[in-house]
Amino acid sequence: MSTTTFSTPRLILRPWCEDDAEALFRWASNPAVGPIAGWPAHRSVEESREIIRTVFSAPETYAIVWRETDEPIGAAAIKSGEGLSPSLQGDGDTELGYWLAEPYWGRGIMTEVVEVLIDRALGELGYHRVWAGYYDGNLRSCRVMEKCGFRPHHTEYDKPTLLGDTRTEHFMVVER
Repeated sequence: MSTTTFSTPRLILRPWCEDDAEALFRWASNPAVGPIAGWPAHRSVEESREIIRTVFSAPETYAIVWRETDEPIGAAAIKSGEGLSPSLQGDGDTELGYWLAEPYWGRGIMTEVVEVLIDRALGELGYHRVWAGYYDGNLRSCRVMEKCGFRPHHTEYDKPTLLGDTRTEHFMVVER
């Protein structure tokens, strides 16, 4: 688990802790959030707690905390190794993953987060390329990538998701 913390004027990016389970459930149980990113809405606080223990305990995985409330409102990660999509596993490659609670959409928050993570990935962590992908229809995520300097790279079809369906995923890249 990462112990690194980042701050912006509106946000704190910090490691997840089990005490965040109720806030995570509040936002991740919304069917408008997870399914567009390919994962099912959370069904219980205990499920959210288990996600914190497992998925969110990976290195470089952060809770996006709204300073005004000191509450997690989303998640972001710099993925590497086995966490990368299979077509992106080259030397010097990493991939970003992120989601944000619906009430915070449209405020530039995720752009702020992604800029911090790109700086970390290409700077301190020494990666050469940062990838990000979005499924057909997730135009908000595409727009975040565009604002942060990502350029279209390739599209993959029939990608399986945690929802048991297959989708078209568009990949974008930013390089050092």
